[in-house]
Amino acid sequence: MNTRVLTGITTSGTPHLGNFAGAIWPAILSSRQPDVDAFYFMADYHALIKCGDPARVARSRLEIAATWLAAGLDPERVTFYRQSDIPEIPELSWFLTCVTAKGLMNRAHAYKASVDQNQAQGVEPDDGVTMGLYSYPVLMAADILMFNAHRVPVGRDQIQHIEMARDIAQRFNHLYGAGQDFFVLPEVAIAEDVATLPGLDGRKMSKSYNNTIPLFEGGAQATRAAIMRIVTDSRQPGEPKDAENSHLFMLYKAFATEAESTAFRRELETGLGWGDAKQALFERLEQTLAPMRERYESLIAAPERIEDILQAGAAKARRIATPFMQTLREAVGLRRLATVSQAGTQAARAKGKGGKAARFVSYRDEDGKFRFRLLDADGSQLLHSVPFDEPRAAGAASRNLVERQKDLAWATVPEGGGQLLLDGNVLGFTAATDLEPAQLRVQQALEALAQQD
Repeated sequence: MNTRVLTGITTSGTPHLGNFAGAIWPAILSSRQPDVDAFYFMADYHALIKCGDPARVARSRLEIAATWLAAGLDPERVTFYRQSDIPEIPELSWFLTCVTAKGLMNRAHAYKASVDQNQAQGVEPDDGVTMGLYSYPVLMAADILMFNAHRVPVGRDQIQHIEMARDIAQRFNHLYGAGQDFFVLPEVAIAEDVATLPGLDGRKMSKSYNNTIPLFEGGAQATRAAIMRIVTDSRQPGEPKDAENSHLFMLYKAFATEAESTAFRRELETGLGWGDAKQALFERLEQTLAPMRERYESLIAAPERIEDILQAGAAKARRIATPFMQTLREAVGLRRLATVSQAGTQAARAKGKGGKAARFVSYRDEDGKFRFRLLDADGSQLLHSVPFDEPRAAGAASRNLVERQKDLAWATVPEGGGQLLLDGNVLGFTAATDLEPAQLRVQQALEALAQQD
C-alpha cells in the first residue's frame, strides 16, 4: 500500500529561497517516489489567522500555486488543492472541535506563547488572541484526518500539532467508532537532511528577520541584489576564507553538486574575493532558478490556468472527502430521518409481539449441506446462509453473526440483493431489491439476538 503524505502551505506571503530549499523542493522530490500518494494543499483558511489583508491573501494564493507548479509539482501525479475548496474540511473541524478538550488547546505552544507575552507586558492573558489562533490545531487535525494521511512532514515547531491530531483522532474513534477506527493516526516526518538556509545576516532565512533572498519575485535582478547584501567578514581578496563557517558557502552548497561545492570551497580557501564569490553564487542559483522563473512568470500571467488545475485538484480530493464525511455524519448521528425512523421500527419488529423475537432456523438442504435462515419476529426471512459441510460450522457461523456484528460487511450482487461477509468470506444472502432497508432489518435482528444472550 502506498504511503499517503500530506503537506500544507500557508498562503500569507511570497515564497523565498529558504522556502524552496527547506520545503518546496524536498516535497516535490518526495511526490515522485513510486510508493508515495502525495497531497499538497494551500492552507488559505490558516492564512486568515495570521493575515488580515485580503489583497495579500489573494495574491499569495496565486504566487504560491504558481511557485509549486513552476518548481515541478505534477498535478496529475499528486492531489493539489486549496483548503477553502473542500467544504468537508471545516465541517470535520467542527466535529473534532466537539470532542477536543479545552485543556488540550490550552497547552498548544502558539497559544501559550501569546499568553506568556501578554503577561510579560502586563495585559490580559488573552489579549489579541482570536479563536482562530486558539483552535488552529483542531483545523490542522481536520486537514490531516480528512484524508487519513500516514505521514506529515513538518518542522520541529509543529510536532506538537501532529501529536494533538493523534489525540483528537483517538478520542473520536473511541467515542463513535464502536470498534472501528475512522481515522489513521498520523506520524510526524522530520527530514533531518533538509537544508535550513541562512539569510543575508547569517540567521535562519525568514521574513520575520527581513533577511530573505527572493525566489522568483523581482526577477534575476532582485535575486542578485539580495545576494550582494549577504554579510561577510573583513578578509580581503587574496586572503584565505573560512568556507565551512561562511553562510555564503552554505547557500552555494545547497544548490550545487558535490564537485561544484568542492571547487568553490577550494577557491575561497585560496583567496577568492567576497564580491566574486557572491557573483559565483548568483550564477549557480540562476542555473536552477532561471528555467523555473520563466515557467512561473508564464503561470502568473495566466491565472485561469492555475484555477483550472486547482479546481481539478479539489474535485479529486472531494471524491475522497465527500463519501468519508457522509460516513462520519452517520457515525455521530446526523442521519436521514427516514433511516432513523426505519431503524426504530425494525428494532421494535426484532423484539416482536408477545415476547417473540428474531431467531435462527437451521436445516439440511437437498444436497445434504447444512444451512440456516435468519427470521424476523414475524417469521419473514431476512438472511439465507451459504451451505456448510458440518452442522457445527453452520452453528459457529450464526453465532459469529451475533458476536462479531462490528466486523460484518455488505456487498451487492449483479443479479440483485446483497451478500453478508465476515473476514472476506460470504456467510449469507438477502434477496431484497432495496438493500439499505434489508441491511437495517438484519442489523436490528442481530442486535436483538445479542441482547437476548
